[in-house]
Amino acid sequence: MVEVDWTALPGRLVVLSGASGSGKSTLVRRLLEKAGPGVRRSVSATTRPPRPGETHGEDYYFLDPDAFEGLRGDLLESAEVHGFCYGTPAEPVRQALAKGVCIVLVIDVQGGLQVREKVPNALLIFIRTPSADVLERRLRARGTDDEATIARRLNNARREIEIARDYDVNLVNDDLETCVDELAATLEAHHCGG
Repeated sequence: MVEVDWTALPGRLVVLSGASGSGKSTLVRRLLEKAGPGVRRSVSATTRPPRPGETHGEDYYFLDPDAFEGLRGDLLESAEVHGFCYGTPAEPVRQALAKGVCIVLVIDVQGGLQVREKVPNALLIFIRTPSADVLERRLRARGTDDEATIARRLNNARREIEIARDYDVNLVNDDLETCVDELAATLEAHHCGG
């Protein structure tokens, strides 16, 4: 990866993390519906299979493990989460930030902390559910995971919530519309608007 002074770019890099089931993807989708062209979501690469309705190149770049490894040197961050590899291709992010665009990365806390090391002025936002019970209900309602996967996701959530203490902002996704409004206000307050 080419050495970049990320802090010198005019755009703003925002990391959005949260446990599986916290509503990150839905929040970002709703935020982007309200925001102008000055706010965009980065597309991550992953080795996990697509969920129903997900599209390659739009939701994720779905790659086999060998293709992911070939890309690893060009990633802004990468992490293994729930047994799959995830990472953010750096060059599209750099190009957008160079144009003054606010880029939102929807990534795991491991990746968020890697981004903080490379991009000290990145804004890190963690999305929480009101309680562990709500998180478990949301995971079960998705109907995409077996019991072992749900248990692993709940265990990982406890660890992620601990790490989230190092994030700049924590938002509770109790009511979707309220949380979308809070997220939009947070971005605006940090000079990241449409």
